[in-house]
Amino acid sequence: MRKVRLAVVGAGPTCTYVVERLAATLPDLADELALDIHVFDRGGRFGAGAVHSDTQPETSFLNRIVGQVAFAADESVLDAGPLLEPSLRPTLYEWCRRRFDETGDPVFDVTKEDWPKRYVHGLALREVFGWYVDILRAQPHVDVHLHQAEVLDVTERGERLEVEVRAVDDDGGPGSSEVVTVDSVLFLTGHSWNDASRIARLRPLLRFAEDHDVELVPTAYPLEDTLTERVAPPGSAVGCAGMGLTTIDVILWLTEGRGGRFDRTEGRLTYQPSGREPATIVPVSEAGLFTFARPYNAKQVDLERFEHRGVFLTESAVDRLRASVGRPTSVGLTGAQRQLDFTEHLFPLVLLEMAHLYYVTLLGPDVGRRLAEAVGPTVDTALDNPAGPRTPEALLDPVSSVLGAAVTLIDGVLQGTVPHVEARAATDGWSLDAALSRFLEVTVGPVARDALLARVDDPAGLAEEFARARRPWGHQPLLSDNLFDWRSTISPVPPADRTSPERYQAAVVEFMRRDHLWAEQDNLTNPAKAAADGVWRDLRPVLGYAVDYGGLTAASHREFLTVYMRHHNRLANGAALEVMEKILALVECGIVDVSVGPDVTVAGGPGGRFQVNGPHTGAVRELDVLVDARVHSFDPELDTAPLYRRLLDRGLVRKWRNPAEDGDHFEPGGLDLTVDFHPVRRDGTVDRRLTFLGPPSEGVMFFQLGALRPHHNHHVMRDVLTWLREFLPRGGAPVAEEDVATPVG
Repeated sequence: MRKVRLAVVGAGPTCTYVVERLAATLPDLADELALDIHVFDRGGRFGAGAVHSDTQPETSFLNRIVGQVAFAADESVLDAGPLLEPSLRPTLYEWCRRRFDETGDPVFDVTKEDWPKRYVHGLALREVFGWYVDILRAQPHVDVHLHQAEVLDVTERGERLEVEVRAVDDDGGPGSSEVVTVDSVLFLTGHSWNDASRIARLRPLLRFAEDHDVELVPTAYPLEDTLTERVAPPGSAVGCAGMGLTTIDVILWLTEGRGGRFDRTEGRLTYQPSGREPATIVPVSEAGLFTFARPYNAKQVDLERFEHRGVFLTESAVDRLRASVGRPTSVGLTGAQRQLDFTEHLFPLVLLEMAHLYYVTLLGPDVGRRLAEAVGPTVDTALDNPAGPRTPEALLDPVSSVLGAAVTLIDGVLQGTVPHVEARAATDGWSLDAALSRFLEVTVGPVARDALLARVDDPAGLAEEFARARRPWGHQPLLSDNLFDWRSTISPVPPADRTSPERYQAAVVEFMRRDHLWAEQDNLTNPAKAAADGVWRDLRPVLGYAVDYGGLTAASHREFLTVYMRHHNRLANGAALEVMEKILALVECGIVDVSVGPDVTVAGGPGGRFQVNGPHTGAVRELDVLVDARVHSFDPELDTAPLYRRLLDRGLVRKWRNPAEDGDHFEPGGLDLTVDFHPVRRDGTVDRRLTFLGPPSEGVMFFQLGALRPHHNHHVMRDVLTWLREFLPRGGAPVAEEDVATPVG
């Protein structure tokens, strides 16, 4: 029997998925393998980790509906191996329903489409992790050791590895140290934080805070520790650098988390302060906008049917572009790669895909088919001809041609200027009645639609009733006023509304109200939400296929992460409608100030406080506290923990580089890893004893984060299986028990 010793560094959600796969697989290997598993987590919240801890505030929500979170492999996962019985692999929804039946606690009383509180996810992770550990410990030759300890270093000892760890005492301080000898180390460290003194944009702010009576909070989490009433007292002015999910968590923690209350009156939330809040919270970002509200997920009823599959933005389209216009380059161990430019080659396809899905949603599949036919020859030329048309304007021109006719006919019928019978005869390959019915269903709803369609042969009566119709989701009346436009999609506040703080704030409030109506309509009925969700979320694997392993040139890769990922986050990775309604209520009551606008600067001010300047609006705001509320990207040189710097310094790992002919190479921050997640060392060799999943692979790969999804053959589980299939056949020689833990101090 082989004896294998495994160290797992980090005990968050991915660790739960790993332990689940081991629990399902090892019983079949009981006579072949003896396994010692050592799991290390500094916070000791085994199964949940720090970011998904079950102890975090009740004001923070998970960014995934409850029906789309899983903990275990299911039948959808290709070559998953043995599956646990269904009761041991519930979705988060099923787990919540069980817990509600047991406790009656309303926090667990959810539907599949609800957005759960983040601590609930943590509770579930902790419980199912315990189930899987119990299964493993019941095996005759498996030992599981859970260490509340920080891993400080990993060093080589011949064929084995020594893991240097320092225990954490009951008060969270450093305890005793030890060395654990293992055969393999699986790094599941999850989100990490960067040292503010090593970040160029934070360094001057940190020095200013040290010299003045102001607070710089370099990372927001854990909120209950970093943003106490001592740090951000009632009546203070707090700024947040960033307007994404972290800032939203901060805002709710400083308001609702301090006893404030939200009430719903006539369908709209209002906020009742507790008196313990900051006087003002000023969120700032380049765009000057929060992430947009995530829509009600109507796809959940049948994901196989409703999740979008690309028409133009496909893996085969990426392959055709590489063949015709890809730039030959050698990228690390990947070797030959034909790199693309995202803006020039891929973004036009993204916009075309969005426009097509937008119009399928707004006018129905019949018009969508006609649009695809019209644009098909242009797309083929763009993909296969090096000199072919590839600008957004060139690809969208055939769409505009078909839409022009639709606008003339549909708006003419609705305004009573084009007789219905003439409009029906004038269409070219699409059904006027189907398109008209769908347009009215989207803009006025099915009941009003039926009433209007009953009057299509009465032009004057139809026009009069159409003008009076209520539009519950904030759509404009005519088709010509509801056309897809990328610029207004990503930048909905026009320059004319950026000329003063008051005007900008009013425009942001107006946009948020409209955005919330669109989110309420859902991601299958609202054209804007359908296009954003269907392309930037459902087709994210296609984007990864284009970007991963040096798929873009160095310059384009840099632009993709700094520009297009921000578009992605704002359009499709925002918070739930319920959460964004709270943010809007806080803006309307005056606690949250969004009036400074876009492109702000933040620096030390002459009065000894941080100062925010809005170059477009002219707004100037002074702050007592500044929170860096941006998610820190992984970078071993910047990490607050010493582990990755030590691995880097000794050459066990190296950073991945996207090379450039002009020498302007791009290093996103992640590690140089093989396709099976093993590190490339400084000398160019690969160490297959070490495996890194999650954020350390960001850079060489795209968007490796995310909770496991059920019924989806999800990439997170496929990554775990990539490790597992190699790990189980491998083993080490028998190891003496006295070698397992050797004190070092």
